[in-house]
Amino acid sequence: MVSALAELFTPSSRDFSVQEAIAKANTLIEAMGWIRRFRGKTTVIKLGGSLLEDKMALMHILLDVVFMESVGMKPVIVHGGGKAISNALAETGVEAKFIRGRRVTDAATLEVVKRVLAGELNEFLTEEMERLGGRAMNLSPHTTNVLFGEKLPTETDEDLGFVGHVTRVDRSVIEGLHYTDQVPIIPSMCEGEDGQLYNVNADTAAMAVAQSLGAEKLVFLSDVNGVRRDKDDSKSIIDSLSAEEARHLIDEGIIEGGMIPKVEACLETLGRGVRKVHIIDGSIRHSLLLEIFTTSGVGTEIHP
Repeated sequence: MVSALAELFTPSSRDFSVQEAIAKANTLIEAMGWIRRFRGKTTVIKLGGSLLEDKMALMHILLDVVFMESVGMKPVIVHGGGKAISNALAETGVEAKFIRGRRVTDAATLEVVKRVLAGELNEFLTEEMERLGGRAMNLSPHTTNVLFGEKLPTETDEDLGFVGHVTRVDRSVIEGLHYTDQVPIIPSMCEGEDGQLYNVNADTAAMAVAQSLGAEKLVFLSDVNGVRRDKDDSKSIIDSLSAEEARHLIDEGIIEGGMIPKVEACLETLGRGVRKVHIIDGSIRHSLLLEIFTTSGVGTEIHP
């Protein structure tokens, strides 16, 4: 009798599989509202730093991008590659130099940047996207360049060499790829009017692309989980901030150190037509999807 009752009230494996399927369906229903809201909208994703060295994290990021494109969003990837460049410089015996956090780029360094950033990394990301089932196109000085600019102005006693900033984005090429359901992948280099190439900070390159496209979102994939009330406590993350609140937190000293220029860059981007900026930890599995397609998100959203 006991065994018969136990069998009666113990869910079968089929019951478990049905419940799992229902849970998955509920997740899709939750995401549906966000999918409809952002369908046809552009999201610029800045990728770089340690994430490019973490193969598992990178795979999940690119899978998220494939999903975004599959449900009708228009993702654009802008990437840096500082660690890969430094490693390549070390192999060639060229010393890496920095001034105020920016890489000094002489002629020899520029050749390495062009080979690694605009060549090897850009091609790898494109091929990996397609291996995961997406469609992507690398846009670089080796293929079709879309970032144009000039030498970055600096103090009179500083010379960063061939370091530039973006002044114009060829948005027609990027938008053309979106019409054919391809994801543009853009390295952080720009070309001057005379054809000279320049190394560009990836954050500022992504900002320029987002502003030019009038993006719905600009997402900075970082190695921290967002803006925190206590920089040493990952649980003190602030889910959502208005521009006014962000300025107040900077004035109060709650936002400090290296987070200040990143948040200030977010505020500048909001002031130029981008609707929302996100700072998220790219090492969290499927962090892009969790931030965009769930109510709570996993990072910090900054809005006007």
